[in-house]
Amino acid sequence: MSITNNLPNLDEAYHLPEEQILHYQRDGHTIVRGLAKHDEVSIYREIISEMVQEHNYHTKPVHERDTYGKAFIQIENLWTMSDSVKKFVMARRFAKVAADLMGVPSVRIYHDQALFKEPGGGHTPWHQDQVYWPLDTDKTITLWMPLVPVSEEVGSMTFASASHLNGYITKQGISDESHRTLKDYIEGKGLEQVRYGAMAAGDATFHAGWTLHSAPGNPTDRMREVMTIIYIADGTPIAEPDSNSRRSDLARWFPGLKPGDVAASPLNPIVYP
Repeated sequence: MSITNNLPNLDEAYHLPEEQILHYQRDGHTIVRGLAKHDEVSIYREIISEMVQEHNYHTKPVHERDTYGKAFIQIENLWTMSDSVKKFVMARRFAKVAADLMGVPSVRIYHDQALFKEPGGGHTPWHQDQVYWPLDTDKTITLWMPLVPVSEEVGSMTFASASHLNGYITKQGISDESHRTLKDYIEGKGLEQVRYGAMAAGDATFHAGWTLHSAPGNPTDRMREVMTIIYIADGTPIAEPDSNSRRSDLARWFPGLKPGDVAASPLNPIVYP
């Protein structure tokens, strides 16, 4: 879909209280209620949901998949497939919140992801996002926005407060092993675990790339439809990849770039200011 004139404009600024910014920088996560209005989200939700159905790569029922496959349907960089989704992903309103929380003047897109957890879908194990990212920075942040209301039993993700301050904890990707290892780590360090409960469509959590987080399964009969956008501070250098997943991400998300270059390929446009 390429006609965007009638889509809601998402450029109006959302001003965060200074206290919330300080709490985010201390805890590595926060929630912003009503970041997008109901009527705005409902229009974009139809477009994004159609694209997820079109590009869903799963061929097995949920119970026959591995832990990662049970966690969600994951479709990436939808903004490159649709001008309509591009308007959502490039929203100045969202990007300004990301920049303000990180305390940086300018941000770029790393990539977006639709994360749809099916009815009966499994839990998302404890993990750190940035173990996948070949980025030499701690200035990364993910917006996680439900496109439909989610009940408390599905709810927000669970975050381990202040875990981002410890940086790279393990190279383990999302797996049963990472869940066990990081659960022990969190309990051993006595880190507070925080969930934000039920969320309305258009609410959004933000978490740092190093923040440990997990998500419960979906025991309901309704799809948990979530759109995520990952932002990086403008000027971020690319790190030397130290794993296959980081080498893969370097090739995929920063085509033509190499370690030491600024993370600024055509797939990483500036979205604020």
